Amino acid sequence: MSPDAGRAAAPSLLRPGDPEPFELLHPHGASPWLLVVDHAGQAIPRALGGLGLAPGAIDRHIGWDIGIAGVARRLAPLLDAWTVLQNYSRLVIDCNRPLDSPTSIVGASDGTAVPANAALAPAERAARAQAIFAPYHACIGHALDLRATQARPTLLATLHSFTPSMGGVERPWHCGVLYHRDARLAHALRDALRAEGDLAVGDNQPYAVSDASDYAIPVHGERRALPHVELEIRQDLIADAAGQEAWARRLARLFGAVAPAFLPG
Repeated sequence: MSPDAGRAAAPSLLRPGDPEPFELLHPHGASPWLLVVDHAGQAIPRALGGLGLAPGAIDRHIGWDIGIAGVARRLAPLLDAWTVLQNYSRLVIDCNRPLDSPTSIVGASDGTAVPANAALAPAERAARAQAIFAPYHACIGHALDLRATQARPTLLATLHSFTPSMGGVERPWHCGVLYHRDARLAHALRDALRAEGDLAVGDNQPYAVSDASDYAIPVHGERRALPHVELEIRQDLIADAAGQEAWARRLARLFGAVAPAFLPG
């Protein structure tokens, strides 16, 4: 599926010069891994100005998952993995939230108000969903449908990053594996990460997956009965190119190690 398909499905919220809703990497990759990155970007549609944010606010953790796009861009070729990155800020619309969630489009994040999100009309909310959320998830769905048609096994990994401190509380984990109903792949990756010997690995920490708070894992992983994991990496560890490269190489090795147990014999 090409980015043009996402643009064709989008209403007038996105104007010429705005980024596409998503970016594809290695769509013909041979890997069983499908990587998706819900909070890869920090773009804002031109029609929304700067969401009323102060200068620099969009660059903070509230605007996107700092560093994770760099990890994904390095990991994708190491695995030869089909990868889908979402290009817009989570403050425009959070593509890992159900559309009826109170946190789909937030009025404030970690104490910072988002003025343009206050008192949105239903049509304004729908425009964001149709322009960004829908084509992004349609792309993932298309990828999974195609792989199923081709009888290609799929291991789904959603990649995220988390701020070292939230609400004044320090987070000690270097990374965390998240899951809901099916912990098989998450626990395998957790154990592999812990066996590295230099990582504090959260088990459903610093977040946990639920139907109310997450979209990608419940919809694309659980409903299709695919082995899946949501991986979180602490942002200070991947804020620069060196950290992103180190984590991509570590994950390529560990993903390769855990995959065979979840693939047809």
